[in-house]
Amino acid sequence: MIRFAAPALTALALMAAPAQSADLTAMTDAEREAFRAEVRAYLMDNPEVIIEAVNLMEQRKAEAQAEADLGLVAANADDIFDDGFSYVGGNPEGDITLVEFMDYRCGYCRRAKPEVAKLLKNDGNIRVIIKEFPILGEASMLSSRFAIATKQVAGDEAYIQVHDALMELNGDLTDVVLRRLADGFGLDADAILERMDSEEVTAEIAATRALAQKLQISGTPTFVLEDELLRGFLPADQMELIVADKRG
Repeated sequence: MIRFAAPALTALALMAAPAQSADLTAMTDAEREAFRAEVRAYLMDNPEVIIEAVNLMEQRKAEAQAEADLGLVAANADDIFDDGFSYVGGNPEGDITLVEFMDYRCGYCRRAKPEVAKLLKNDGNIRVIIKEFPILGEASMLSSRFAIATKQVAGDEAYIQVHDALMELNGDLTDVVLRRLADGFGLDADAILERMDSEEVTAEIAATRALAQKLQISGTPTFVLEDELLRGFLPADQMELIVADKRG
């Protein structure tokens, strides 16, 4: 904590010091030592100052990040909201769009799934876009390849069925497991498994990775809600508040 607060504490110390001795480089060793002792004594008597300084710095960092994120979303709007391949659900004609960058092996993504479902149930005017962003290892990549291959082979309805199933699937992911999953939905397992390693599937994953890099996204879930980047898990009630604010 203290190392983050150092710049703020230095500023505080300089403001508290007499004008003639505010320049630390002009002090004698004895004056400098006395000055440090005074600052230390003040902080020991008022430790809340450190917390205040850290909180202020974190607030300013968050505000700066939010401002920068607005620019990132605006600059990449076409790829975010209309890439031509990502699944679009909810109300496709909704007045609010929620985009989710997700990974099937991400615990917070799994926690977010029912929250997003609740948001859509409570608000029938939200368009949802799912971005396949596998970043947590080979199982994540296999899951995304299978889901994307399903979409390309069998369409959006089959995709969302598989997507939902993969979000709840535990254990090792093998071709046998994926084949059973496809068979369970009456899909052509051979065609989907063959498609998984195709250039078309690879291209979708690469495009989403490139977009995530432009948006400085390094974790999941990450949401884009209209013009705003939301980095991390959010419960439905918080998303509802943001949606209400977007609608004015």
